[in-house]
Amino acid sequence: MERPSSSPPPAPLPGKQRRIGIMTSGGDAPGMNGAVRAVVRMSIFMGCEAYAIYEGYEGLVQGGSLIKQMHWDDVRGYLSEGGTLIGTARCKAFMERPGRLQGAKHMVMAGIDALVICGGDGSLTGADKFRKEWPGLLDELVAKKELTAEQKRTYQHLNIVGLVGSIDNDMSSTDATIGCYSSLARICEAIDCIDATAESHQRAFVIEVMGRHCGWLALMAGVSTSADFIFIPEKPPSENWEAEMCSIIRRHREMGKRKTIVIVAEGAHDLALRKVTPTRVKDLLSNDLKLDTRITTLGHVQRGGRPCAYDRMLSTLQGVEAVRAVLNATPDTPSPVICVIENKIVRKPLLKAVEDTLEVAKAIEAKDFSRAMHLRDAEFAEYHNAYTTTTATGHHPEKTTTQGPGKSSIPG
Repeated sequence: MERPSSSPPPAPLPGKQRRIGIMTSGGDAPGMNGAVRAVVRMSIFMGCEAYAIYEGYEGLVQGGSLIKQMHWDDVRGYLSEGGTLIGTARCKAFMERPGRLQGAKHMVMAGIDALVICGGDGSLTGADKFRKEWPGLLDELVAKKELTAEQKRTYQHLNIVGLVGSIDNDMSSTDATIGCYSSLARICEAIDCIDATAESHQRAFVIEVMGRHCGWLALMAGVSTSADFIFIPEKPPSENWEAEMCSIIRRHREMGKRKTIVIVAEGAHDLALRKVTPTRVKDLLSNDLKLDTRITTLGHVQRGGRPCAYDRMLSTLQGVEAVRAVLNATPDTPSPVICVIENKIVRKPLLKAVEDTLEVAKAIEAKDFSRAMHLRDAEFAEYHNAYTTTTATGHHPEKTTTQGPGKSSIPG
């Protein structure tokens, strides 16, 4: 058999020692660098070798200098940096089999047999598909004489472990995704700044935040900044939301509030799935309530900046657990995703987490909003209830009916 013209891969490491690749993919999120640092250092601590795959899946397809061995000192200073220092990029080539074929070849030539991927649901789904196709990809590379039969035997198994990096906190099976709390902090900081000028001029501001399919950022920002009204995809407002919103804001103004803040998730819609735009909300506030109203779209400022302490901690703990998952895996172990549930780092089946996440979008499309709220997790509904009780209803003590010592009911 003709041997490949490229240089052979390095010899396998002894025992359970592995060459573990780390990649960031999809939209960047604060804390991704902490995950890279943790995977690299935990790999080295466990006697393995660590490799960074630069520019996401594009690095797998292109190979060469985009796959680089990482040493302990290479990730010094990563923990406090925002974005992703090893890069991320959209890669159409990897969506097709020829691109994945090249990715498999470059991994084998680098001697990498385990891959930790930090990204969103799309990135993690692509990774699991890559693992399922792995034996067939190696067969094809051998048939094309781009790999030898010996290389195929040496690298016949690929382990995939997922870390969820997403500012939207849109992945099911985990309480928090890497980056979401940093993004929320950025939103709250921006709204606090807007509050000052809003109160000075008695203005209204409509704030658009990210969240195409998930309203976590809008909801939590509403809770954290006492916004007057919020719009999220999972729980659209009532059929007569225009009158309801105006009534609440009018009541707040009558109670002496000098400012108005309305937060709109970019994927917000009404009960009929018609998009609710910041412009539509602004027109209502300007025309119906005669408020001097401005629109602020926070955009990518929500992604940027240094990660908060929570995301530094979360990415570190999850990166360490990802390496443990690699070393514990057998050829039959389903690909796991590393999650946090009630402040405990746990492993969940990757495909199940992705399926549950996609079910939320399906429930919204079917207008089954109660199911969409249920699929998010119990805390999501609890946060929404707390928000509506304490902020959005506009009820005040004069409207409270006392039922006895320490008890009261708010009229519906």
